[in-house]
Order: sequence, then structure tokens, then C-alpha cells
Amino acid sequence: MAKSPRKIIITCAVTGGIHTPTMSAALPYKPADIAEQAIAAANAGASILHLHARDPETGRPTPDPEVFMQFLPVIKQATNAVVNITTGGGLGMTVEQRLAAPLRASPEMCSLNMGSMNFSIHPMADKYSDWKFDWEEPFLRGSDDFIFRNTFRDIERVVKDLGEGHGTRFELECYDVGHLYNLAFMADRGVLKPPFFIQTIFGILGGIGPDPENVTFMKATADRLFGNDYYWSVLAAGRHQMPVLTQALVQGANVRVGLEDSLYIGRGRLAANNAEQVTKIRSIIETLDMEVATPDEARAMLALKGGDRVAF
Repeated sequence: MAKSPRKIIITCAVTGGIHTPTMSAALPYKPADIAEQAIAAANAGASILHLHARDPETGRPTPDPEVFMQFLPVIKQATNAVVNITTGGGLGMTVEQRLAAPLRASPEMCSLNMGSMNFSIHPMADKYSDWKFDWEEPFLRGSDDFIFRNTFRDIERVVKDLGEGHGTRFELECYDVGHLYNLAFMADRGVLKPPFFIQTIFGILGGIGPDPENVTFMKATADRLFGNDYYWSVLAAGRHQMPVLTQALVQGANVRVGLEDSLYIGRGRLAANNAEQVTKIRSIIETLDMEVATPDEARAMLALKGGDRVAF
């Protein structure tokens, strides 16, 4: 008798802190637009919604809890999807700023970056000359001198304040193989406990590249370090999004899409919204004879506390 298709968790990263409004009119930055696109992504099949906030007037990434609270309750009232709030924030934000909204909202899940790194998006600035807002070009170009700080002390602080303090669990973001070993170190010390939801990230300048061999290598390393104690998820930046995710699905991964990670739906074609990307990856999943996990199935897999225990 054939095994039943395994359930695939689709995460949608709705707006992020990387792309800027000039790059795509579809990138949501007003609270109402973030909520609308998040709800549509959930309706299309995303069981987890990964969320950042933007200044409603300029679209610049902001850590302001008041802005988050303009869209978080709207999303929760309209969908059963798991709300996952960033602790990575945006370029130049302090750890205190990055924690402000999650501590206010007490979500089921937050992202947690597993190591410091060069994180640069400055080459994007060369593609544009007519900017919608004056902050965009210096924001992008200045990233060539940016170190995305996530020290062991920072990681432990997030785990203590959110994990122990609020029962929040984590999307553990690993941009390179060393981040997997950082997670293993934290796991061995009992700071982080399984099941781990490991998001391996490919194609960010400063992290591991989007080569097929790297996807296989990261999976093999995680298997060796964590055995059956983890769920693997994959995201890939820009044009690499769908090809890398398709490979990863065949190798046993869950997947993340969304306008944070790529603005495109195909070669040279900007996505109309987040739901379009969710719909495309869902079609690929179903073509591979796999099933998409519901939000409650994702909660059970990842041992989440439940949407009734959030503060929004």
C-alpha cells in the first residue's frame, strides 16, 4: 500500500525588510495592504505568515509595535494561519528594537537568526535610477558596510524573553552551514528544544549560494546534527526562488515564498501579490502528489501554543 502524501508547510513572507517600494508596486507597506495580502496568502494555502512592518507613509522598515498592531489583529480575525513575527527586523535595528513588537504581541512563532553575517543588498541599487522615496537608494547602498548582528548572547536573549517568557517557538533561520552548528550548540546546551523548524536560506549576498549542491549539503548537515528532531524548510532569494524550492520539495523540505524573498512570479515577470506565489508553489506541491498542511496541522507538527494564546 502506498504511503499517504506528506504534509507540506507553506510559509509566506509578506513584505520583509529588504525590497523597497520602487522595486515593485505590489510590495505592501501600508498596514491595510499588508493585512489584505497576508489574508489572501493564507486563503491560497499558506499556513504560516511571516511578518515585518513598514512605515505607512514611506514604506521604510520599522520596528514600531504600534504599526504592527494596525495589521496583526486584522489578520488574526480573518484567518487561522500561524502568525510569525520577525526578530530580524531591518538594517540597522538594535536587538531591543527588533524585540519590541514580538514582546507586545506574544505570537505563536517568531523568526530567529542563528548567526551574525555580512548581509548585503547593495547591488540592487544599480538597477534603478528613479526612486519613489529618498531613503531607498542610501538604504540599499549602505548595506555594503552592514553586519547583521546575531551573537550567541543575542540569540539567548530572544529565546529567554520570547521562548521562555511567552511560549513562542521559532523559525530558525540559517544562512550558512555555520549557523546549523550554532543551532546544534544551542540545542546541546538545552537553550533551544526540538522540534526545530529550520529555515535554510539560499542566495543572499553574504550567505550560502543557491547552487543545487548547497541545498543537498545543508540538508545532509542538518540530518547529521539533528536527526529526526527537526522539520526542514527552504527559501531562496530572487530568481532562484521556485527552482530551488522545487528541488527541495523532492528532497523532503517545507517551503517559504513571498515578496520578502522574491518580487517575481517568473522570468522577468513581477508577481501581482503574495498569493500568486503561494498559488504557484501549491500547484507544484500538488503536482508532486504531496499535500499542503493546514494551519492546525502545522501547529501540531511544530508544537505551537495555539492562536488563542497570542496578545492581539
